[in-house]
Amino acid sequence: MISFKNVYKRYPDGFEALKNVAFTIDAGELVYLTGHSGAGKSTLLKLIAAIERPTSGHITVSEQNVNALKKSTIPFLRRSLGIIFQDQKILYDRSVFANVMLPLQIRGFEKKISAARVRAALDKVGLLAKETANPITLSGGEKQRLCIARAVVHRPSILIADEPTANLDVDYAQSIMEVFRSFQQVGVTVLIATHDVTLLNDTRYRTLTLNQGKLIS
Repeated sequence: MISFKNVYKRYPDGFEALKNVAFTIDAGELVYLTGHSGAGKSTLLKLIAAIERPTSGHITVSEQNVNALKKSTIPFLRRSLGIIFQDQKILYDRSVFANVMLPLQIRGFEKKISAARVRAALDKVGLLAKETANPITLSGGEKQRLCIARAVVHRPSILIADEPTANLDVDYAQSIMEVFRSFQQVGVTVLIATHDVTLLNDTRYRTLTLNQGKLIS
């Protein structure tokens, strides 16, 4: 489902963010990605989504050779991905419903089908009762649930999240993780970049650890 082979990423200023990284994540797996600040976690996630391109090495996502993708075909790769950014990118001039609807509008889904999918996604994360609310009125945990609903509304096969439990208390963090686990249980591949020690102590799931751009475990 996701495969990195001898991947390097060097930026124009000479900084080498990733060095000879190799791993495979199978379909339906939930995997944690950890490492110190600047270890290369965000770069790795961006490479999966073709937001960045590797300097060398080979990346496969959903049986697609990411290295060989033309710019015009990248949107087709991203249709298989649900991405939850650390900075959330919530639109505060739109309702909860409209925020989740946006990815479907971009893809040209029919309005009636889109509305049904939006409400199903909101129900899945426990926000259906707040579909008309402005996001500014939501708690931190509810905003993160909104981001998850928006990421999964188009039913991706891969879900990647950058620090989804950051700045949340323990109870909210656990509730967010239950949402991710529920997606993994129905076959979605989930990759979560995190510093949350309580998550990393969960031995049910594999952890990839980066240190100065190298995969050390």
